[in-house]
Amino acid sequence: MASADFPTRWGNFRILGFRGTFGEGKDLRTEEAVALVMGDVHSTSPLVRIHSQCLTGDVFGSLRCDCRQQLEMALAMIAKECAGVLIYEQQEGRGIGLMAKLKAYELQDSGLDTVEANERLGLKADHREFALPAEILKALGVTRVRLLSNNPDKVAALEHAGVTVTERVPCEVPPTLHTEAYLRTKKEKLGHLFSEP
Repeated sequence: MASADFPTRWGNFRILGFRGTFGEGKDLRTEEAVALVMGDVHSTSPLVRIHSQCLTGDVFGSLRCDCRQQLEMALAMIAKECAGVLIYEQQEGRGIGLMAKLKAYELQDSGLDTVEANERLGLKADHREFALPAEILKALGVTRVRLLSNNPDKVAALEHAGVTVTERVPCEVPPTLHTEAYLRTKKEKLGHLFSEP
């Protein structure tokens, strides 16, 4: 949809806007995302991060999650290699949306974990799909990636769409008092992969 130079504190990127339509009938949905691209992403398998929007973490620095730390880690790692792609998807709260996420926060304050809170609201633990990021990578001419993620669903989605994941690179942030239970739920209930127990 658009492309522009995008200087950041991690270095100079190109920012590209994408829109895609997925599903059928009443399940038809339009998704938007941006890709921040740095350097040569074609001569080797570039480092790629698929990051789901998190207003509370990315913008306000919430300590309830590790999203902002993962975002900044990914940008720093791409900058260190002088090449890579960060795809930022508008899938707030694992795809449930901002207001539902805040309702889930309220339930978490009463003792539920992130999965239980979503289910109490009548939602799935994770509503995200990763079709748009795969199509973005293919539009960029990137068919082999080193995926910066702890989420095996992202690896599977890219592989299913024809993008080869040559390596899954951990994107781990040390747990804090605020994130210990959150990260444990990610590991035990959502199957995220962590090197630490």
